Amino acid sequence: MTTPTPATPTPTPTQHSPAIVAKGLRKAYGDKTVLDGIDLAVPAGTVFSLLGPNGAGKTTAVKILSTLITADAGELHVGGHDLATDPHAVRAAIGVTGQFSAVDGLITGEENMLLMADLNHLPKREGRRVAAELLERFDLVEAAKKPVSTYSGGMKRRLDIAMTLVGDPRIIFLDEPTTGLDPRSRHNMWGIIRELVSDGVTVFLTTQYLEEADELADRIAVLNDGRIAAEGSADELKRLVPGGHVRLRFADPVAYQSAAVALREVTRDDESLSLSIASDGSQRELRAILDWLDSAGIEADELTVHTPDLDDVFFALTSGTDRPKTNRPKTNQANQTKETVR
Repeated sequence: MTTPTPATPTPTPTQHSPAIVAKGLRKAYGDKTVLDGIDLAVPAGTVFSLLGPNGAGKTTAVKILSTLITADAGELHVGGHDLATDPHAVRAAIGVTGQFSAVDGLITGEENMLLMADLNHLPKREGRRVAAELLERFDLVEAAKKPVSTYSGGMKRRLDIAMTLVGDPRIIFLDEPTTGLDPRSRHNMWGIIRELVSDGVTVFLTTQYLEEADELADRIAVLNDGRIAAEGSADELKRLVPGGHVRLRFADPVAYQSAAVALREVTRDDESLSLSIASDGSQRELRAILDWLDSAGIEADELTVHTPDLDDVFFALTSGTDRPKTNRPKTNQANQTKETVR
């Protein structure tokens, strides 16, 4: 009698393998192409942020990858499962929180959690345990017995994500999770997202807030006209945009004049005794400037690196379309890092 060979289980994404892979993802509605052959690879246990102007296709990408709608073309894998052949396995591996809260305002927070536990087919006792743990984790214990209609916007979003976690998904899609929240609630939500990632969860984030992507994302892709205009870490994307410079400030007028004469391509500010040198802010360029100061025997009192921020990147890559929202004032000295040179 021949012993049957056991089936090889689908591999679970590890910290070193992609949790989400899209190759040639396409989606059109009639004559309107929303996603035009995009490629994405999201490493497990990281935050990946998709930026783009309104109507760029961010939500469409989330809906496709979370099996809510189907793609027109593309090879798509989520959690090691093929979306085309095994969508049920994908749904079992993911959690989704959309732009608008999905909680039921007519029942209590606890009842919302228990309803989600039932939908995940958890035994009653297990469902109550998970609900209680998540309500405590998201600081909702005191409000658990109150109708959700009495919750603040931040509380509703925390409950929304808590409900998403009932099934213990290892991949979570957050589609503009902080839209409409006040700054304090937004920062609280950032802390929750960081905790999820520290537990090994992969987060696919779309957002209208550029500083949110800057704060949270390990990698960022900018979507424009249905295509990926650029992808990389926040620092890598900032270096794509011209305008970065290093500013040298001097307390000694003689040292300032010596540096201004020796350096050819600089912008002078005689009033503040400072020089600006075009730079991408890379470690190599900073080391070259420091080495030059040492070799010339010139002492600068302050070296400041000025790099473009994601607002500049977004505007440059999306052909002047409307920018996502930003909560911080726009200045000419974004993302400053100061180092005194002695």
